[in-house]
Amino acid sequence: MRTILFTIFFSVISALGFPIERAYINKAVSMADLLVNDTELLFTQMKLEGLIDFDTFKFAYSGYKKLNKSENSNPLLTIIDFNLPSTEKRMYVLNLFERKVLYVTHVAHGRNSGVQYATSFSNRDGSFQSSLGFYRTAEVYNGGNGYSLRLNGLEQGINDRARSRAVVIHGADYCNEEFIKSAGRLGRSFGCPALPQKLAKPIINYIKEGSLLFIYADHQEYLSMSEVI
Repeated sequence: MRTILFTIFFSVISALGFPIERAYINKAVSMADLLVNDTELLFTQMKLEGLIDFDTFKFAYSGYKKLNKSENSNPLLTIIDFNLPSTEKRMYVLNLFERKVLYVTHVAHGRNSGVQYATSFSNRDGSFQSSLGFYRTAEVYNGGNGYSLRLNGLEQGINDRARSRAVVIHGADYCNEEFIKSAGRLGRSFGCPALPQKLAKPIINYIKEGSLLFIYADHQEYLSMSEVI
């Protein structure tokens, strides 16, 4: 009798177990899930939680992969998050291959883009506004703002007039903690992403000649126009 009961018990357990195991094996994983996991993994490995907004990083990394398809691609990615006020450090220089954060610093926006926050953007000459989107860094030169880095805008109709507008990275006396203490915000540029004087040259030398720069804000017109993010 005991033998019969054990036989029935194990038969029931086996019957219940097999469908559960098969359901687990057949569970599908979408490509979108894999891409998100890839971004989340890098975000975690670089310990960016609490430093860079995840959605901003997700857009930046997605664009990086689209614009850098060679195995010998430049490993640097610079992100400027204009969702943040000018009083916060909102520029990040990252080495994706080495999983390192190289610089975190203040950066100024264009004077007609806003006061504390950059909320208006333009690709038009004479607008004195910042432009969003992806750029490729180019050559350095010495000009009216000292040591500067030219930028090539990669998004048509969004920032592709960067060269003709002379939108460059340069140092500025109005971009530092002392200016914030006196004015309650950073000073503003004519549309350039201006940096603290003491960091401008080392950052320019690090990111010059071919790395990617991504300037981002939750701006509906940019989100609808961009073909990169």
